[in-house]
Amino acid sequence: MVQEVEAVYLTLDEEISNFRHSSGLHCKSGCGKCCLKLDIEATILEFIPFAYQLYKQGKAIEWLANPNLNNSICAIVDTNLANGHCSSYATRGLICRLFGFSARMNKYGHKELVTCQVIKTEQPGQFLAAYGEVVAGSPIPLMRDYYMKLRAVDWELSNQFFPINVAIKKAIETVLHYYTYREDENVTIS
Repeated sequence: MVQEVEAVYLTLDEEISNFRHSSGLHCKSGCGKCCLKLDIEATILEFIPFAYQLYKQGKAIEWLANPNLNNSICAIVDTNLANGHCSSYATRGLICRLFGFSARMNKYGHKELVTCQVIKTEQPGQFLAAYGEVVAGSPIPLMRDYYMKLRAVDWELSNQFFPINVAIKKAIETVLHYYTYREDENVTIS
């Protein structure tokens, strides 16, 4: 399962890279404002790679006791830095990858670029051009498509959205439960 989620992420990262290159949009260096949002929701499956990494490092149980899991701000964010940065960027969740450089379908069935206020205000020319290109049909990752890809990996773990720290905690618990009675720890979650 971990490799399947990582394969989805690899494809998405390539699509985002292509979109960023063609649009010229980029995150402001050191920003991290989107990580500090209080109402981010995610699925358990999005954080299975993160939880598996913790398990392999022997830190999963320690993380379950992490008091930051009880906060509203993502527990993976390093709040010691002025603007917040992901302390596990390579295993960040799907919502973290999608936000800023993907599109959603509006109620009329048209693509809408999903990005932050910082990009909109600090890169207005590129934002308007990218928005127009997206509406015109230029390639961009669609949020719904990537959530459907995760559902194809595991319906149960990708079916419900939780506050981000609840999703992270449940992902850690899922990984720990999986390995509780397994003797061969070199086997990844399947």
